[in-house]
Amino acid sequence: MAEAILNAKTTQAITRKQKGTGIWGGNMLALAASAKDGIKDVGTVPQHRRLLQLGLSRSARPFKLSERILFRLLSRDEDPALQFEYLKAVKDHPASGEWTREQFREAATAALAEAGYQEDPRIRGAAHKIASNVSAFLRSPLADKPFIRVAAKTVLDPEAHPPTWYSLAMIAALPSLQRERAGFIERLGQYLAQPAPKKEYSVMLGKKALKPDYLLLGDPIEADSKGNAKDIPVALYTIELLAKLGALQSSPSGMKVLSRLVSECDERGIWQPKALKAQPKAGHQITYHWYPLMAETKAPESRVIDVTFRLASIARLLGWQLTFA
Repeated sequence: MAEAILNAKTTQAITRKQKGTGIWGGNMLALAASAKDGIKDVGTVPQHRRLLQLGLSRSARPFKLSERILFRLLSRDEDPALQFEYLKAVKDHPASGEWTREQFREAATAALAEAGYQEDPRIRGAAHKIASNVSAFLRSPLADKPFIRVAAKTVLDPEAHPPTWYSLAMIAALPSLQRERAGFIERLGQYLAQPAPKKEYSVMLGKKALKPDYLLLGDPIEADSKGNAKDIPVALYTIELLAKLGALQSSPSGMKVLSRLVSECDERGIWQPKALKAQPKAGHQITYHWYPLMAETKAPESRVIDVTFRLASIARLLGWQLTFA
């Protein structure tokens, strides 16, 4: 009962922040407030996805409002207001407009696919276009050398379309696309098993350098030789997405971390690592919508609920036989 009350409060706190236009935070993609970037709060796509994870009814008014905007982002609507947080940058550099809309379309497609619109023709059309762009990248020399130098900075080649957290989530939510493009899914799994580049790089929007938190240029899981993940939420999120793709076996780090976490479960299947003093914290904000669903309280069990739940969810995706105490 206490858990349900806490989740209801979290849901209410999010829905109260939504404007009548369906927008949260005046932006689409922000994962956190940023005074430097003029972002006051978390944006529409992550809030929409978080409400889905929290279990809000799909018929609820917040979804009806936000989905109007998300579907507009899939269209060719040229309304400048649809540039949201990129509006000023696009005014200064109009050539960047299509790139920014591509980012929005990708995120909107992922959110709507997760919301149950997998067979909607608009979603399928957008998804296949995104998958084709990523597939072309994986087949090109850019997959091995995606960077160029601009004004003494290392930046992503503007012709490169690597996978992102959003395109990965979108594909994971579309089993029909996976069946239709099996070869692409195999290449994607292999690419995400390769070590990610350690060098710092940026994405250029006009003359502005953006931090590419959403890009995936290889394996996003950081773990030691024993499978201890540096960022448990990101590792679990990656493992879940790969499991939905049927590509987890291609990820040595994912398998190693999963094995480690499972080994720390007790006979009831509850994750109980030694000397756990607090709920694992997310280092990458991409998991905002997904983790934690249960806020930490003074109760010791609140530290392990989310990881235990995600491990059980991954186990079911992998077809493991679960016994519930």
